[in-house]
Amino acid sequence: MTTTVLPPLGASSPPSSWDAIDWRTISHGVQRLQMRIAKATREGRWGKVKALQWLLTHSSSAKLLAVRRVVSNPGRHTAGVDGILWKTAEQKLRAARSLQRRGYHPQPSRRIYIPKKNGKRRPLGIPTLGDRAMEALQLLALEPVAETLADPNAYGFRSYGFRPKRSAADAIGQCFSVLAQKQSAQWILEGDIKACFDRISHPWLNDHIPMDKSILRKWLAAGYMEEGVVYPTEAGTPQGGIASPALANMALDGLEEIARRAAPRNQKVHVVRYADDFIITGASKEVLETKVKPAIVTFLKERGLELSDEKTRITHIDDGFDFLGFNVRKYAGKLLIKPSKAAIKSFLERIRKIIKANVATKTEDLIRQLNSKLMGWANYFRHVVAKKTFGRVDAQMFRALIAWIDRRHPNKSARWKRQRYFRSEGRRNWVFFASIRDASGKVTCLDLFQSASVPITRHIKIQAQATPYDPAFTDYFARRAHFGRVSRLSWRGMVVSA
Repeated sequence: MTTTVLPPLGASSPPSSWDAIDWRTISHGVQRLQMRIAKATREGRWGKVKALQWLLTHSSSAKLLAVRRVVSNPGRHTAGVDGILWKTAEQKLRAARSLQRRGYHPQPSRRIYIPKKNGKRRPLGIPTLGDRAMEALQLLALEPVAETLADPNAYGFRSYGFRPKRSAADAIGQCFSVLAQKQSAQWILEGDIKACFDRISHPWLNDHIPMDKSILRKWLAAGYMEEGVVYPTEAGTPQGGIASPALANMALDGLEEIARRAAPRNQKVHVVRYADDFIITGASKEVLETKVKPAIVTFLKERGLELSDEKTRITHIDDGFDFLGFNVRKYAGKLLIKPSKAAIKSFLERIRKIIKANVATKTEDLIRQLNSKLMGWANYFRHVVAKKTFGRVDAQMFRALIAWIDRRHPNKSARWKRQRYFRSEGRRNWVFFASIRDASGKVTCLDLFQSASVPITRHIKIQAQATPYDPAFTDYFARRAHFGRVSRLSWRGMVVSA
């Protein structure tokens, strides 16, 4: 085994060299080693897998990438219980050098709560930056194994959440594939796992996760701090941890195989999973109720998990179901996937909240805030039947902005307000805008983004067996990335060279 795959972090490197690091070379070296780990996993050579994981987690390049991931994340501004942030190049380099297995003791995560849609609160753990970097480092070695083992069966990989190169659009594309035909399954088991991240069995993780067991045990036993008091953790992985999604995915691998084995043949059983949310299709309600669901309950129980009675139900495709913010339903035998009513309502509430909170804000600053939200939302739903929805969202935006203008200028005439805040552009006569100066100092217009301007395009679902850690798919992912980049930039009016 060679140990010269990765370039070392030279001891003579000046502290300011962080900004001069050749990240392309470092990333390429780490990826090559990850591919070797994945190859050894496919061959069942677990001794070599362990040796290569050890080599990767002790390499300088992987440590640099781990720290880079932490300091590039928006959460870099949020400290853990130690209150430490990494802001300077020297601090980042020192952090990379400090990632040592020997003497490592993770600190408790800082517990906060975020609101859920149902009014309840979800606990979220915030590890220290050092612990996040250690998780990112271990994940570099674990992820090739996790991707290679993900739901292995003759039907491909059907889990899409928190996995590299996969997205919610792929999950929805798979829903279309298994439900769109006339002879497709008519019944759907909508599954939701109760507090998945908080309840995964520690013994199960220790017995089944192929990573450094010493590090894993320390993570699971680190506990959390709330209002200055440290509490132990007897189950679960902390929500907010970088490696937690991968651990949860590995705990749920095999769900489709269990569902298929439980049902008789030719029952059209398919599983589409995104993290801890999943659907299972079936030819009859009885099979899903009496065969598949009990098998899933047993499968989850072995891992310390259980289904949520509140969110788990069996639905006919003609009645439709919501999944990942989309509504999937057949209308007179034709499958249509649209943004769900709940997703539309939630988005408009967030938009109205932003507008109301910025009564005294400069118009251009408000437009920048809104454009960021509108582009992201439209991009998420642009692969489904959403054109009319985009138009309705734009109409609601217009009404909210008229109210915003009226609050700012209660004594101005309607004509003055229109001339001040709206302009004509092509066939559009009510374009909300602000006058700004570009980089050259020239006055130009900053327009509010129009959701209806986004073209609806069919998403090309990822190949089931494709993984970024198999060199056979390197060209495939390169072509896919280029196509996605061209597609995204084209509807934003930007030109991309072929």
